[in-house]
Amino acid sequence: MRELPWPARVYLAAVVATAAFLIARFELPGDAWDILLVLALLFLVCESMPTLLNVEQFAVSVSFSASLAAVVLIGPEGAALVGLIAVVSVRPGLPLVKRLFNGAQFAVCGFAAGWAYESLGGVSGVPQPHQFDELIGPYAVATAVFVPLNIVLILVMVRLATGGAVSFRGMFQFLLSYLGYGTFGLLVAGLWATVQSISAVLVLLPLFVARWAFGQYHAQQRSYDATIAALCQAVETKDYYTRGHCTRVSLASFMIAQEVGMGSERLRAIRYAGMLHDVGKLGVPTKVLQKDGPLTEEEYAAIQLHPMRGLEIVRGIDFLDEAYEGIMHHHERHDGKGYPMGLAGEEIPEFARIIAVADAFDSMTSDRSYRGARPIAVAVDELRKGSGSQFDPELVAAFIRALEKDPWQPPRKVVEVPAEAAETATKDHDDPTMPIEVLSG
Repeated sequence: MRELPWPARVYLAAVVATAAFLIARFELPGDAWDILLVLALLFLVCESMPTLLNVEQFAVSVSFSASLAAVVLIGPEGAALVGLIAVVSVRPGLPLVKRLFNGAQFAVCGFAAGWAYESLGGVSGVPQPHQFDELIGPYAVATAVFVPLNIVLILVMVRLATGGAVSFRGMFQFLLSYLGYGTFGLLVAGLWATVQSISAVLVLLPLFVARWAFGQYHAQQRSYDATIAALCQAVETKDYYTRGHCTRVSLASFMIAQEVGMGSERLRAIRYAGMLHDVGKLGVPTKVLQKDGPLTEEEYAAIQLHPMRGLEIVRGIDFLDEAYEGIMHHHERHDGKGYPMGLAGEEIPEFARIIAVADAFDSMTSDRSYRGARPIAVAVDELRKGSGSQFDPELVAAFIRALEKDPWQPPRKVVEVPAEAAETATKDHDDPTMPIEVLSG
């Protein structure tokens, strides 16, 4: 508790106090104790075995289905009591503060969902088979109240506790999935009239299948990220000064894509494209990348081929999707004077136009062997100068808006180059202010 900033402590106390107030005067009917105990056990089992996700390092479970079942079978206060069971979750290493918050916020969400259910005419208690159709509408609204409120309460606590920016868009990509898993609660309530407590057991199997699916998705994403990271590391070993370049281009590309309103699937693809945009450098001789002085036409042609080399390297990675186009065409220019195909304007794929802006910006704001990092304001001015000629003007404007919302953190200054990395590039084909000289003839 002492480690939390004071705004987070106040927020925690407010949520806990609200939960305590909502359930303080609740009197459970004698015939509802069996229902409460079964649903509490169901909630506890699911809450104690959550699945980690890649979104802000959250752990999620489908335990809320038990709270939603309690909305129908017991009522708002009963749903709050079931959610409060999160306090005694047996998840290892979970601090008491997190237990208190989880239990309190689940209790608040359960009560709010129960209130919405009864406000729309839903009747609390074990439903009869002929009443099931009448439950669907109120239950759907209760789920629509519970799930978003749960997400908002958690994200506000994360924001107050960490002081950093929170990706609401990242969490809300799971909103529809959560709403779908909420139907398990209706299944428990509907089966209770015929098989009673066995209904919870019948629902446990699909709940654990859901948990397994969450885990598989997370494991798959981790394997994708590991593959991308390994390729990036191989590229960046060719030049000490480009360490972190792929990651930063990926971040800047993501910022632009988010600003122009791309969906979650394309956002993930643009992140991969940004990470791998220079993977084709693996096919360019190191002596060409690090040559001091003008390049011959043959050497410059080798550099111009690196986008196509990159496409050849990653062509077999099927999860990249639209990222292929970004890797292949990120050196095309808006005026048609780029390479490898001389595309212009809207002919250039959107991913490639985004990466072109992000790539140039990071190159200008990073240290290089032949110059220091330029200030962000100078780099932005250069992007404006190239808008309409080298870069897509709409995407330059989108990136500038994104930078105003989320200021860029420049990479750490290169103080001393290790001896083994003394051979570094003396030019950068990504830097629009330092064009490569080419000897003709």
